[in-house]
Amino acid sequence: MGRYVIRRLLQMIPVFVGATLLIFLMVNVMGDPIAGLCGDKQCDPATAAQLRKEFGLDKPVWQQYLTYLGHIFTGDFGTAFNGQPVTELMASAFPVTIRLTIVAILFEIVIGITLGVITGLRRGRPVDTGVLLLTLVVISVPIFVTGLLLQLVLGVKWHWIDPSVSGDATFGELIVPGLVLASVSLAYVTRLTRTSIAENKRSDYVRTAIAKGLPRRRVITKHLLRNSLIPVVTFIGTDIGALMGGAIVTERIFNIHGVGFQLYQGILRQNTQTVVGFVTILVLVFLVANLLVDLLYAVLDPRIRYA
Repeated sequence: MGRYVIRRLLQMIPVFVGATLLIFLMVNVMGDPIAGLCGDKQCDPATAAQLRKEFGLDKPVWQQYLTYLGHIFTGDFGTAFNGQPVTELMASAFPVTIRLTIVAILFEIVIGITLGVITGLRRGRPVDTGVLLLTLVVISVPIFVTGLLLQLVLGVKWHWIDPSVSGDATFGELIVPGLVLASVSLAYVTRLTRTSIAENKRSDYVRTAIAKGLPRRRVITKHLLRNSLIPVVTFIGTDIGALMGGAIVTERIFNIHGVGFQLYQGILRQNTQTVVGFVTILVLVFLVANLLVDLLYAVLDPRIRYA
């Protein structure tokens, strides 16, 4: 196991470099960020040259990237165009989005897996058909429509929640935004769990466990569920980074000042340091989540061994 972890960590290095390089190149072709600093009026050549030199934009792109990569290992993600260090923006934004992501993941695990197990064990029955139709509707409706509807009904009409999340963004305030963020992924987890349960229910090891006279609850939890959760864990693990990066719409609807809000502001203002810095952290989240998912395989299925 130790050798496998070391090998995976070494494999993450070229993936990280390649991903951050691609992001850096894509962000640098968005436009001229200096033009946005001067507002509606065009910068005079002397001011533009001074700003480019101050932010290192006068150097070739490859040199800018190498400089940025070197600063990352010292914890320096650069300075935003408003003079605020990017690390300060991260310190205020990431805790909020992490709490929002935790709420969304809990909805996926608790509701998604529970509905998937129920429908998988009752495949073809009315409850199965009803849940399948419901998940299909959830997948078909865009997140911004779901978010605006819940905000209008629960917040404006019924006054059950505040339409806008406060600056503290506590777990209680993030329940509805978390449900909105997790809605599509929750539907996929339900359908994926259902399919996996329905297929494994006909497996030989399940029939053997039943023939031995084991209690139904133990057959489901000990044998059927553990083997059926492998594709579900894979999806949820890769979905962690996707939820954090894809929270832009949800955070805009509920006025949550998290990662999505900062990325939106950075893209709108062509603030390359902010965008690249935040996306770099999201790349690390993706890589770590994938590594943890691979390690969980051995926990769920004892037959899996890593050399």
